[in-house]
Amino acid sequence: MSVQKFRELHHADKPLIIANVWDAISSKAAEDSGFLAVGTSSHAIANMLGYEDGQNIPFDEMLLVINRISKSINIHVSADIESGFTEDLDLLNNYIEQLVDIGVVGINLEDGDTNDEKRKLANENILANKIKSIKDYLKSKGKDIFINARIDTYTTKAKNALEETIKRGKTYKEAGADGIFVPLIEEKDDILRVINEVNLPLNIFITPKLNSYETISKLGIHRVSSGNKVHHKVTEFTNDFFKDLAETKDFSKLL
Repeated sequence: MSVQKFRELHHADKPLIIANVWDAISSKAAEDSGFLAVGTSSHAIANMLGYEDGQNIPFDEMLLVINRISKSINIHVSADIESGFTEDLDLLNNYIEQLVDIGVVGINLEDGDTNDEKRKLANENILANKIKSIKDYLKSKGKDIFINARIDTYTTKAKNALEETIKRGKTYKEAGADGIFVPLIEEKDDILRVINEVNLPLNIFITPKLNSYETISKLGIHRVSSGNKVHHKVTEFTNDFFKDLAETKDFSKLL
């Protein structure tokens, strides 16, 4: 698996579907099902290890899980690392190099601030500086990674979300981003303007309003992901199953 091949998947005739995974079992299931790439869900991994979402999990623990995922499959692995787990650019560069060295070909890096309970939109220059630092550092080492810059304008319900998304997208592109991820963008006109004006592969998050692969394809979207939704369904099933088993003592459902 190479960064260049992963990059090319974002320019195919149809949108790339990223299977969002959280462990080796879910990753192997995605590979066996024919997916070309997986994206680790930081939310799911954090929850799996007993942490709340929002950079509460230490990077070393996140890295351990991502490493096991990378070693267990032979398809592209992109890692969601929230806003990088640090504001120290040297430390961030080190984190990313560790990911590259275990076979990760892409990362999601966001401009949302999750230090408080409620997600906030951080200054765009913070993420731009991180992107440029990572790209310059890896280039100096002869290494590369696909940076998917997550723009949290819609998730934070920012004023003039569309215009702010386009402005930030252009800033992140100039800094070296390979693609942009705009969770919760749904309106056709908004999507088309972002694609045409930013001119980078657009990753969207499936929503009740935008859940048809045919529609997503017609809009010209390049990549689609589901985040924590699959893990959430698995967790719901597990909770319901154990509750039922504790109440009924009916072991036949295990057979």
